[in-house]
Amino acid sequence: MIQDAKILYVDLTNRTHRLETLPAETYRKYPGGSALGMYLLFHLIPAGTDPLSPENPLIFAVSPLTGIPISGQSRMCVTTKSPLTGTAGDSQVGGFIPAQVKANGYDAIVFTGKSETPVYLYIDKETVEIRDASHLWGKITGDVEQLIEKELETDKIECSVVGPAGENGVLFANIMHRRSRANGRNGVGAVMGSKMLKALVVKRQSPVRPA
Repeated sequence: MIQDAKILYVDLTNRTHRLETLPAETYRKYPGGSALGMYLLFHLIPAGTDPLSPENPLIFAVSPLTGIPISGQSRMCVTTKSPLTGTAGDSQVGGFIPAQVKANGYDAIVFTGKSETPVYLYIDKETVEIRDASHLWGKITGDVEQLIEKELETDKIECSVVGPAGENGVLFANIMHRRSRANGRNGVGAVMGSKMLKALVVKRQSPVRPA
């Protein structure tokens, strides 16, 4: 049964966050990561927004089935206004981070605004921290994952990271996960870099159990 969607909003300009719910009735109409991401984008983005401006939301969304033991369900969709096409666009990734976003209790994470300095977001269920990433800026994605593991003193994390291409606004920049997984379409990495957001980091939790 589809329940209310839990959406974490992160304002990078003011370094604040809040949790909101989307009613189950609406979530049933837009149940997948792509559908939910597009729904949120079109309700949040002002007309005529520059894709690399702070006003362009960057949305990470999973589906109601993400993380349960069904083949192909560990998927996460990143939705934004594409700097490559100038229209709404999304890009999916597999691997381990989609299930762990869900296991931490979130159906979507929405980034708005722009940080003045490089940051990364760390999530451990209800613990949400915007952390300094100045020491990570300019580094390639695989190195960043290792450095964050050392900083947090645990390898029980999953990361989505941008590299120098995203930082420098390359219009086809990716967001990388575990070196070999990528949100590789529509230049979502450029949008992430424009917000001075180096990484999304989630602590590993127990698997999701179906309701």
